[in-house]
Amino acid sequence: MTATARAPLAAPAAESPRQHGRLRRTARGAGPPLAVLAAVVGVWYAVTYLALAPRRRFLLPPPHEVVTDGFGDWTTFHETLRGLGATAKVALVGLAIAAALGMIFAVLMSQAGWVERSFYPWAVALQTIPILAIVPLIGFWLGYGFWSRTVVCVLVALFPIITNTLFGLQSTDAQQHDLFTLRQAGRWARLVHLEFPSALPAVFTGLRISAGLSVIGAIVGDFFFRQGQPGIGSLIDDYTQRLQSAPLFAAIMVSSLFGLALFWLFGLAARIAVGAWDTPRRRS
Repeated sequence: MTATARAPLAAPAAESPRQHGRLRRTARGAGPPLAVLAAVVGVWYAVTYLALAPRRRFLLPPPHEVVTDGFGDWTTFHETLRGLGATAKVALVGLAIAAALGMIFAVLMSQAGWVERSFYPWAVALQTIPILAIVPLIGFWLGYGFWSRTVVCVLVALFPIITNTLFGLQSTDAQQHDLFTLRQAGRWARLVHLEFPSALPAVFTGLRISAGLSVIGAIVGDFFFRQGQPGIGSLIDDYTQRLQSAPLFAAIMVSSLFGLALFWLFGLAARIAVGAWDTPRRRS
């Protein structure tokens, strides 16, 4: 009875080294970025108080002033959050459309060489056109509201999804293709069960890149298309014209954090999706 009663107590002792190991890995991973952040804040303070005269410090307000005036003032911060909400809606819709179009074109190009030869050069050409050069045309054709901003996001975010998805689909292991050939698998079965699952890491790499680009595209659209609810890009422009540097820096930080959050979420989704497919494959 005594041995039976004491047996469950061994489990926490076995888990403790694992937990300490996770904490050490987390600390090692977070240490360098936090050190860089501390260095940036230190340089920021030095430039503000040592390099700028007091009458010119509005050009680079100290970090604590950004926190108090940009985040601590609820009226200003609420305005920033509302602008972020409008920009986030545009960015997410544009990213979803770009993901759908990019994957469809990549699949078509991977299945037919003539499609790739016909359309891929135009995808490259679209990527090389400066987005600011075609923004006026988008306004002429679609107006100056939500959908014009969304089109800007799609144009900015489309190319990385096409290239990464196409690369993943065309990089499937040749031996696995031979196995599907021996089993007389059709083109659809080969795509669904082999090529696309194998391409998932590359697909999510493209999505992570395009997630940040879609935020940039939404902010660019905010600068030019002012109809409807103003986005955070409109607020950044207004703060710049009014020389409100602390709210300006706060708005820039909030938009950057949103882009980082999207990047992190797609990284997490990649680990879950790739792990869910790769674990059974390894066991088999």
